Amino acid sequence: MHFDLVIVGGGLAGLSLACALRETPLKIALIEQRPPRRADGWDARVYAISPANAAFLERIGAWKHLDPARIARIAAMEVYGDTGARLDFSAYETGVTELGFILESSLMACELWENVKRQANLSLLCPAGPQRIEFRDDAARIGLDDGRSVSARLVVAADGRDSWVRRCSGLEAFDTHYNEKGVVANFTCTKPHRGRAFQWFRNDGVLAWLPLPAHQFSMVWSAPDDLAEELVALPADALCARVAAAGRHTLGELGLLTPAAAFPLRLMRVPKVVAPRLALIGDAAHGIHPLSGHGINLGYQDAAALAEILADCKPWQDIGALRVLERYQRVRREEVLLLQTGTDALRRLFKSDLPGAQPLRNLGLNLTNRLPLLKNVLTRYALGTL
Repeated sequence: MHFDLVIVGGGLAGLSLACALRETPLKIALIEQRPPRRADGWDARVYAISPANAAFLERIGAWKHLDPARIARIAAMEVYGDTGARLDFSAYETGVTELGFILESSLMACELWENVKRQANLSLLCPAGPQRIEFRDDAARIGLDDGRSVSARLVVAADGRDSWVRRCSGLEAFDTHYNEKGVVANFTCTKPHRGRAFQWFRNDGVLAWLPLPAHQFSMVWSAPDDLAEELVALPADALCARVAAAGRHTLGELGLLTPAAAFPLRLMRVPKVVAPRLALIGDAAHGIHPLSGHGINLGYQDAAALAEILADCKPWQDIGALRVLERYQRVRREEVLLLQTGTDALRRLFKSDLPGAQPLRNLGLNLTNRLPLLKNVLTRYALGTL
């Protein structure tokens, strides 16, 4: 089977790229081992989606089908340092209706999956997984574990941080292990959050509370490995008490909605995200600390940028040619580098025990909080309107 484009990986980035190309004449295949499924109850894995990426999901036909009862709008964000410093962001003060949206990962994945199932120019190869890949001058050929083989002018690797396609292609990835885990869980609370998100830079990591509909919120605690394992092992009542105390009882008493789970954190830099016949998107192309809340936003913007470049190609152009794909690399390099460097530096600053580091970092938060113009610029960058 021959295609113009083969996407390996049916996660959020890969699915959104496929949907973004639905109106093009490109013949597309998507390879995935298993379809997504909805979590029982609330999904513990949630994402903060910027308004710019909500608009992208709207353009590709997914947003309007998402259940609004499971989407929370972020009206404000309160960030606290480790000695009382504070930085506030407000949608009202910025002149926007919301700073972003909190959505369950499985909610988005299942809706995007339904979209590609109905997509006329796409063949969904599922269940299937790649076993071998060969890059030739005129095409790439992939052998599947069910005995079939496919070829395409371009392969897009959307198969996650441990990307099989990236490894097989020889593109290098450099990991910085943080020796931390992101502990996630959902809670009920007795006090209203009023659409506020909270973040605390603590001696034992970065704690974030993200609003869910009604009196509920999702937690992401980026904690050292030992603490993360301790938190996951706690009984429900003990975990609720620990999380409530860590968040200064801001939302009152807590009840556990979903059990705690943990995943390892690392920074991953990929110097080259394209090669002849190959482009990387999403977690296959970069890894970032979750304190920024930008992980999937970067993946969606990868998909949007690559889709625009491919859609603009003339019929006589080779979409797998390096000169075409290097345009995508140039477009995405600056934002990814900026966010990776910025979040890593911020994490290191709040982890530092060097003399003077603590007053410096907290002075920075307080000073930024007193400079409305700077806050507005930071907010609009996060919104995707700069």
